[in-house]
Amino acid sequence: MKRFILLITIMAAALAADAQRSTLNCTFNGLEKDMRIVVSQAQGGRLVPVDTLTPDAKGHIKLERNTADPLMVVLSLTKSNSPTIYTIMMPKEKITLGINYMPALNHLDITSSKGSANMALYKKFTNIITAAHMQDHQGNISSFIEFSLDTLLNSNPSVLMSAFLVTYFEKAFEQYSGLYKKIRDALIDRWPENEFVKHIDNRLRTTLLPGMEAPEIEMADRDGNIRKLSSLRGKVVLIDFWASWCRPCRMENPNVVRLYRLYHFKGFEVFSVSLDNNRDAWLKAIEDDHLTWPNHVSDLRGWSSAAGRLYGIQSIPATVLIDRNGKVLARNLRGQDLENKLKEIFAE
Repeated sequence: MKRFILLITIMAAALAADAQRSTLNCTFNGLEKDMRIVVSQAQGGRLVPVDTLTPDAKGHIKLERNTADPLMVVLSLTKSNSPTIYTIMMPKEKITLGINYMPALNHLDITSSKGSANMALYKKFTNIITAAHMQDHQGNISSFIEFSLDTLLNSNPSVLMSAFLVTYFEKAFEQYSGLYKKIRDALIDRWPENEFVKHIDNRLRTTLLPGMEAPEIEMADRDGNIRKLSSLRGKVVLIDFWASWCRPCRMENPNVVRLYRLYHFKGFEVFSVSLDNNRDAWLKAIEDDHLTWPNHVSDLRGWSSAAGRLYGIQSIPATVLIDRNGKVLARNLRGQDLENKLKEIFAE
């Protein structure tokens, strides 16, 4: 009797697993001789190869996975600097893809897609990349891709693949924050634990956007005295995250000095937060670059700077321009963009 119960339990588990099975059939065209397909999956926050498949004579491979949740599987070729195809396998889906390898572009273009809304959307993305390189866009390929992808994702915010594809705009997050929010709001209730949905939700929750109040910075200056950002309320303030070792920061300093001299008497201040961990190097850079404003602070903890973490600083130079009421006007303005914004503000 016990053996019978055990057998029933095993059979039930097998049936349950089979009910969650997702199948991915891909037919590759244009592969080079002996080229195989590497299958990778996310493990511990990174992609790890889990299998290598050999296409048959017609370029076909088949991949099966038992999953109760959306599973991202990445396909690449056995060559250096291989192009990739990102797939989302949903429970019970039977996905069929036709994929064209374009070695001249080092690109994998999806030519056909059946059985998956996610892969239908990803197909359109690969087609955008192909069109960008095959058509004449007056050399402005990046703008074509960004415009086309923006339009595509705005039309498909509730497709889970959108949460992945929108990360194409990570470096221009502020510009596309509205698109991030649209996708997050469309997906968060259904997929609250999906890694990409959680990522875009975290970006929206932790990134300062125009109109938000700038968090207080309270930190020691060169003489050990505590300076507060809020003490400059009533002024237009450029919060400048920099370091003595940061060459782009040092190259931008003359521009900040010039603008400080030009607009200080109208109510413009600079609040410099150094990500140095060497006090002498910090002070020498202030003197060498003629940074004459008094608001220089640092906890000398480098990338562990409390202010840097508070403002989500991941690279420098980084700036936050705030208005007289302490609200964010813009982020990462430098050079001519910063000068144009200050002209606009002080022309009022």
